[in-house]
Amino acid sequence: KQWYQRRVRDLSDAVGFLVEDHVYEEYEIPELDQPVSSIAIGLDGTCMLLCEGGWREAMCGTISLYDSSGHRQYTIYTAAAPEYGKSSFLGHLEQEIRCIKDRFPNAHYIGIADGAKSNWCFLKKHTEYQTLDFFHVSEYIGAVSHALFPDDEKQQELWLEDRLHRLKHKKGAATRLLRELEAADLPKKTTAYVEKLYKAITYIKNNHTLMRYYQSVNKNWPIGSGVTEAACKTLVKQRLCGAGMRWKHQSAAMILGIRALSQTKERWEQFWNRFMAEDKANIPVSAF
Repeated sequence: KQWYQRRVRDLSDAVGFLVEDHVYEEYEIPELDQPVSSIAIGLDGTCMLLCEGGWREAMCGTISLYDSSGHRQYTIYTAAAPEYGKSSFLGHLEQEIRCIKDRFPNAHYIGIADGAKSNWCFLKKHTEYQTLDFFHVSEYIGAVSHALFPDDEKQQELWLEDRLHRLKHKKGAATRLLRELEAADLPKKTTAYVEKLYKAITYIKNNHTLMRYYQSVNKNWPIGSGVTEAACKTLVKQRLCGAGMRWKHQSAAMILGIRALSQTKERWEQFWNRFMAEDKANIPVSAF
């Protein structure tokens, strides 16, 4: 049994090293049903537990290709274990972006993320348009609806639905909503309700230039970062954050590389085809 476990571990390590060797290589995009009209780039982090360093932030990135109707046709996934400065993760994501821009130079490039400042420093360098994730915005506005109408659930729902509709379909809606909240007189000035109001005001004030949803909706561009947040769950949380799990950095990096490769359509097959071709040509492979 011990011999078998060692062989499985050695094989897993070998595959992980192979993936690391090929991580910066270019892969082919599969044939798509429709021409690519827009491309959304997103990045986000989620915490995992390391043996040394405790809880740290692993990173996930996505590049999603959409047709003119707003249908997502293909997504490239990237992920990296926690690191200071995020240089490896950002370098890999930038490499993927360069390859995509070479392939689709005429597409519209949209950066989508939550309100974290570090996300926008990166996305503004690589995209023409930037959009704040609509779901995060709706959470803040939903909290305000409770503060404005603490005893009337029906009015909460009506007000929230109306303001979210305006944000999606009316030019200048974010600025008007900000002014409305700044002038709001809460019926119950409890600490909790005041805090909800001012959190929403601060969030919108800091990000209102990223809330041009009417433009995105009219052009069938995405307005949510759900693809990236789902990647945080499927790439990191489901595999690395089980009960009692903690990881060495190298092990986590190899697993995330394998999962990102396998979740990106057809890349796993391309990876193995290249490896087999190298093996047949007797090209040395560092993992072995």
